[in-house]
Amino acid sequence: MKSSLNDLYDYGYYIYQNDDYFKFSIDSVLLAEFVSVKKNKKSLLDICSGNEPIPMILHKKFGNKIDITAVEIQKEIYNLGVDSLKYNKIDSIKYFNEDIKNYKNFLKSNKYDIITCNPPYYKVYDEKCINDNSIKSIARHEIKLDLESLFQIAKSLIENMGTFYMVHRAERMMDILEAFRENKIEPKRIRFVYPKQNSTE
Repeated sequence: MKSSLNDLYDYGYYIYQNDDYFKFSIDSVLLAEFVSVKKNKKSLLDICSGNEPIPMILHKKFGNKIDITAVEIQKEIYNLGVDSLKYNKIDSIKYFNEDIKNYKNFLKSNKYDIITCNPPYYKVYDEKCINDNSIKSIARHEIKLDLESLFQIAKSLIENMGTFYMVHRAERMMDILEAFRENKIEPKRIRFVYPKQNSTE
């Protein structure tokens, strides 16, 4: 299927997308804007990178202050990210088409100061409810990476005193807090985002 080149909001970059795949959303922007980098933080790992919106925004924000590594499991989405990086002439982001569960086989760094992730949001309850498009279903549902596995990986890869940032749906809050507790990661900041001004849902 043919991909199209779109504005990456107001960041001065362009990003390749495909209507048949799961396209990036405002969630990626919200997460990237939530990230802060202290002077002593040098390395960042982005998990479930998709077509590279979060790494590209972080590169725009912080430039060469941090080394960015990104991982995306789906080849079709990874290829869009590769094209986006080439188009914007960004060659400093290390980008892998790999399963993050196998990180020991391809990541040279053992630990990262910052980890970011916009993960699949939905549990897999019934296969009938999963999209027939496997690329979309893997992006949306915990088929390849569930919440528990994500936190275990983050715990293994985060530096002492490092920071883990993620964006997720409010209805999974209790699952998220439980995952924090089980992996001895303490949440410091939580920001709730509403779709409309004065909205309570």
